[in-house]
Amino acid sequence: MGTLYLVRHGQASFGAADYDQLSELGRRQSVRLGEYFANKGLTFDAVLTGTLRRHAQTWSGIAQGAGLSTTQPLEWPGLNEYDSDAVIATIHPHKLEKPDSPEMYRHHFRLLRDGLTQWMNGVVSPKGMPTYPDFLAGVTSALDHVRKQHTGNVLIVSSGGPISTAVGHILGTTPETTIELNLRIRNSSVTELAFTPKRHMLVTYNTLPHLDHADYADWVTYA
Repeated sequence: MGTLYLVRHGQASFGAADYDQLSELGRRQSVRLGEYFANKGLTFDAVLTGTLRRHAQTWSGIAQGAGLSTTQPLEWPGLNEYDSDAVIATIHPHKLEKPDSPEMYRHHFRLLRDGLTQWMNGVVSPKGMPTYPDFLAGVTSALDHVRKQHTGNVLIVSSGGPISTAVGHILGTTPETTIELNLRIRNSSVTELAFTPKRHMLVTYNTLPHLDHADYADWVTYA
């Protein structure tokens, strides 16, 4: 039996012109996670990442903290995040202002939740995005690869959408429950799956063992 660790990227740049870039805190979260892995004596038979910049930067931080700089990740496009702007545009065609208040943040995520629900149920087709069944197939293709090719520890660095989709698929949840899993996932969090050649089994979800100390209380972020 193997263990698959799914890590969400560190804090990115929500509200900025380019979200796909780790903040300084996001980089520190990533390095700290790598230090935690090293202290636990964890090594990985393989590393898979999405192809987004924030995935590569998160892996770079983990590798630095864990002393794994020679490990080369396998890039897997199916682990890339959905386009939240495209999802929102299907139900709110007017450009949203940059969120700068709690109410504007809440409004953004209300629209996102509604748009995701309609996309996952096949009601809308966000521009430039796959159908939800195709998005799911991209995620499960990575899970299938891990099951078929590995038996030890494997690390995946991805985003909240693919990770929650993987968990929802394994547990057989409704789209609405998968969305709630997605919107609660924290930056640099670790989700652990046990796997055999036949299936994956959920062990933990959305944990932050590397930040479980008062010194890191203000390092916990969601976007």
